[in-house]
Amino acid sequence: MPETRVVFYQEADGEAPIVDWLQDLLESNERAWANCRARIELLAQFGHELRGPAADYLRDGIYELRAKQGHVQYRLLYFFHGPQAAILAHALTKEDEVPTSDIERAIERKKLFESNPRAHTYESKD
Repeated sequence: MPETRVVFYQEADGEAPIVDWLQDLLESNERAWANCRARIELLAQFGHELRGPAADYLRDGIYELRAKQGHVQYRLLYFFHGPQAAILAHALTKEDEVPTSDIERAIERKKLFESNPRAHTYESKD
C-alpha cells in the first residue's frame, strides 16, 4: 500500500490552523504533541485503511484522528483528496463528542480546499 501524503490545510491568508495548533501544543505539552504526531504518521502509513481506535468517520467526508494524553482527548479532523492525500483541516481538545461547530468548520475548509487545492495547501517555510 503506497503511503498517503498528509497535507496541512492553509487559509487564504496563509495561516495554517493545524500547524499553529500543533506548535502551541508542543510548547505546552510535548507528550501530547508526540501522541498527535504519532497519529499523523499512522494516517500517512495507512491512509483510507486507518480505523479505530486511532481514527473514525464523523460525517460528510470528515474523519477524526484520536490522540489522548492523560485525561485529555485531542482530535485532528481531516478529509481525503483523491486516493493518496489526507488533508488535516482542524484540531481541537474535546470532552465528550466532537462539537458540531468544529465538524462544520472542517466541512467548510474541505469545500474551500476542493475549490482550489493549491491555494489551500500549506508549504513549510523552512
